Amino acid sequence: MHAHFFSHRFHPHSHDAYSFAVTEIGAQRFRCRGALRTSGAGMVMVFNPDDPHDGEAAAELGYKYRIVHMGPDVMRHVLADMADTAADSAAHRAALPLFDRPVVSDPVLVPALLRLHTALVGGAGPLVRDERLTAAVGALVRRGATGPPRARELPGGSGEQARAARRARALLEEAYLEEIPAARLAEAAGCSRFALYRAFRAAYGMAPSDFQRQLRLRRARGLLVAGRSAAEAAAQAGFADQSHFHRWFVRCFGVTPGTFQRAAGPDSRRTPQPW
Repeated sequence: MHAHFFSHRFHPHSHDAYSFAVTEIGAQRFRCRGALRTSGAGMVMVFNPDDPHDGEAAAELGYKYRIVHMGPDVMRHVLADMADTAADSAAHRAALPLFDRPVVSDPVLVPALLRLHTALVGGAGPLVRDERLTAAVGALVRRGATGPPRARELPGGSGEQARAARRARALLEEAYLEEIPAARLAEAAGCSRFALYRAFRAAYGMAPSDFQRQLRLRRARGLLVAGRSAAEAAAQAGFADQSHFHRWFVRCFGVTPGTFQRAAGPDSRRTPQPW
């Protein structure tokens, strides 16, 4: 995706993919991992899968950026190939990298990501796309990665709090289409509603209701790629109506469902992006 935003504010959300963005003009500020960050022109924003973040303009001229979303399986296979091992066996063993700096200033990463982005949106052939993907992943891992993913630590929390948050998440993932009362979620987690809310936010960076909505958005996004209409996707993903779905899709992904479907659908020349 590439966009120039002026007044749009992203609601706190996360992606089920790595996200690497180059800020070209202006500046964007966002909260990620407990701190307020700013990415100005020539800087790179880096998000691990499931990193919660928001975002808005930090300058009067807004901000223009290009972003590439890269699924964990894509990352794993590229790293296995770079290690010169058989992808079918090594892909399951390759440790996925962790990027602990949400904003990076690096003159090597910027052109590598821009070249990859240009190939993906410009209809380049598969050989060019693969070459630039390998070059970008290699540069990112060499210059920005700090190691394999770590379990998120709960500030001031205990192991029981972490387990409560995981139990609540498991219920949300299993029944995200249902309207789940807070009492039922707390019962599954084995704690009070207040304790669950605090533990869940500490573990996943958002409230349980936001997490459930995000699961519904991801489901709807997959339906759009499969060719369903926005109305069908809204209904099948558990949204009250199409306008409700449209509003939240834009707030979290920055584009309308229709724009996303045209860009990532089967008739597009682009490679579908695993948002």
